[in-house]
Amino acid sequence: MSMRKVLMVAVAAVLGLGAAAAPTKTFDRFKGLAGDWVAAEDSEYAKKGDLIARYHLTGGGSAVVEDLFPGTPHEMTTVYHMDGDDLVLTHYCMTGNQPHMRARATEGDTVAFKFDGGTNIDPQKTRHMHDASFQFVSENEIRTEWSGLADGKPGMNVKIHLVRKTS
Repeated sequence: MSMRKVLMVAVAAVLGLGAAAAPTKTFDRFKGLAGDWVAAEDSEYAKKGDLIARYHLTGGGSAVVEDLFPGTPHEMTTVYHMDGDDLVLTHYCMTGNQPHMRARATEGDTVAFKFDGGTNIDPQKTRHMHDASFQFVSENEIRTEWSGLADGKPGMNVKIHLVRKTS
């Protein structure tokens, strides 16, 4: 058994879950994002109250679609789904590439994704998103951080603080 599987089983045991239940529970949190999300505060990317993300389920609930900056020239889509026992994402970036990431760590309310290949990407040359993390502050508040690479070196880092749109 791989070290990753051993760790997953151990975490699941601590939480009182079956081995496959821990990642499924994490995916259920992403499913719970369905709806519109707005900026919780002013930032370099948005003003407080601006619509930043829209989440919906597709594929009979087997995938969560996130539309970032919907209706703007910077609109991007990310799709989250299970791949066996792993939670994965594909980010359809405005730069024309599609990084794939796999959840590598879940600590408390934070899920960390790491680069796991992609299309239209040479990781040592192409500017692309390489890591992402989600902190589930509450069912109505999340914080995300996306880190990119350019020419194989750390580049863009985007932090987004969102709250669920209530009206």
